[in-house]
Amino acid sequence: MDMVRTKLSRLLPVVAASAGVLALAACGSGGTTNAASSSTPSTTASPTSTTATTVASSPSSSAPASSPPAQPADNGLCKAGDVALSLGQGDAGAGSVYRPLLIKNSSSKPCEIQGFPGVSYVAGNDGHQVGKDAFREGTKGNAVKLNPGQSAVADIQFVNVRNFDSGTCQPTAVKGLRIYLPQETASNFVPTDGTACASTKIPGNQLSVKTVHTP
Repeated sequence: MDMVRTKLSRLLPVVAASAGVLALAACGSGGTTNAASSSTPSTTASPTSTTATTVASSPSSSAPASSPPAQPADNGLCKAGDVALSLGQGDAGAGSVYRPLLIKNSSSKPCEIQGFPGVSYVAGNDGHQVGKDAFREGTKGNAVKLNPGQSAVADIQFVNVRNFDSGTCQPTAVKGLRIYLPQETASNFVPTDGTACASTKIPGNQLSVKTVHTP
């Protein structure tokens, strides 16, 4: 019995020592694993920040070409720039003189004219009107077609201003006539010296005009 106790007493230190070694080994192994795990870089890539660039479309610096102004339609009527005007020789009447207004197509294309021209006296350097417009006498005639170089006529009556009371008439020297062709907004000037009534209150008409007709 004493012999068995002696053997056990010898084995216990060895077992204890072995257990300590195993414990140390286990601790050492656990520390190595944790260290390795902590030193291993993460395989999860951090998201890359992307900056979005917005390109604003700037308006074109060049303005669109402007369209040319619309030209008036060519309706075939004689315009102020298509004709040359003059006064023909006159015939004297009772206190009046009748003279033909000659309307010549001076352009290179045919044109048409119909109706009454607008007629008035003008004076001064500014061409201001003197008295009333010419009275339209009679009815509107047929259209007259003028080829280049051809002429039409409109008869004008010039009343002698001495037929009117001078106080009412207000006699004024004039330089000529302003003429508007029928249906035209631009005018022509026909020079003629004379005297006209500046007043618009005279009893009667100092100018009268008839419709355009062929000579």
